[in-house]
Amino acid sequence: MSLDSLGIEDFRCIERAELALHERCNLISGENASGKTSLLEAIFVLGRGRSFRTAKAETLIRNSMPALQLTARVRSEGSARPLGLRLGKDGIEARYSGRPVSGLAELATILPAQAIDPEVHRLIEGGPQERRRFLDWGVFHVEPNFVGQWRRYQRALRQRNAALKAGAAPAVVRAWDPELVEAGELVAGSRARYLQALAPHVAATAERLLGNVLDISLHRGWSAERTLQESIEASWIRDREGAVTHAGPHRADIGVRFAGLPARDRVSRGQQKLAAAALLLGQLRCDAELGSSVAALLVDDPAAELDAGNLERLLKEVVGLPAQLFVTALDPTNPALANLPEGHRFHVEHGSVTRLI
Repeated sequence: MSLDSLGIEDFRCIERAELALHERCNLISGENASGKTSLLEAIFVLGRGRSFRTAKAETLIRNSMPALQLTARVRSEGSARPLGLRLGKDGIEARYSGRPVSGLAELATILPAQAIDPEVHRLIEGGPQERRRFLDWGVFHVEPNFVGQWRRYQRALRQRNAALKAGAAPAVVRAWDPELVEAGELVAGSRARYLQALAPHVAATAERLLGNVLDISLHRGWSAERTLQESIEASWIRDREGAVTHAGPHRADIGVRFAGLPARDRVSRGQQKLAAAALLLGQLRCDAELGSSVAALLVDDPAAELDAGNLERLLKEVVGLPAQLFVTALDPTNPALANLPEGHRFHVEHGSVTRLI
């Protein structure tokens, strides 16, 4: 799966751009704030319906324009089909091969995209939500039933929390417990199975990047000594007092340890970037082994905070993946970039994109 072409209109500083893309590698150079990262961001939005840089979708729309539009031709199984997305103040709308896309979950299956950007270290030092999102993206692509399980759980959780906040009678709140427990156990089970498959890939990738093993473990979101039902029972008084559900997979996290100690406290910022990259690249290798694949791997300014040796090791891992690559660089003559596969080269200046090769 790959992108044959990309069209961008009114996305950040890019008024309009049309790119014919290489199926293997696309290197994008330009000064800071020129718009090169926006190209990667546009691909990510096209595949995820959200940005990897901001949660405020309205900031993606250029100046005072009413909406942004992204188009692409997605090649899969020998044929290319059109994909289009419009994002405006009235929301997001996408179409694929002439029909409406049902939601973000379907969009992610049409164009699976993953990004390694200068803020990727947040996967290590950030809060549990970052790591849950990472984990669930992987589970989603290898377990077809996961989205339904996750939605069931989220619906029960919202209803239970709403009842708690409204001060409803215990019977009204607890009426949601059976659905919460059943769906929650399914979500946690899917996550645990996936993490077991993922762990050796992450460990091996980290050893090549960092010279030591990165161990990952799943904290389900409730005590390992109890079932989810028992944990919900035990936290009832606390739930009532705080008007929120405290036990469940919405509180899950991934423990990340480097050389036996928590990675957050053990490694430098540059090492955090490599550790986070090991998680993402290990995930892509795991998913490929389990029958899923990523269409676009977006690597934004890989040289940031990495010395020459670490940059070379990172790019070697990136090149080894079966994905269409999009890499940005401030200096396209950096010797480490010479190891990238042959492909197309673009230059971005003030939002204007020029193909060099």
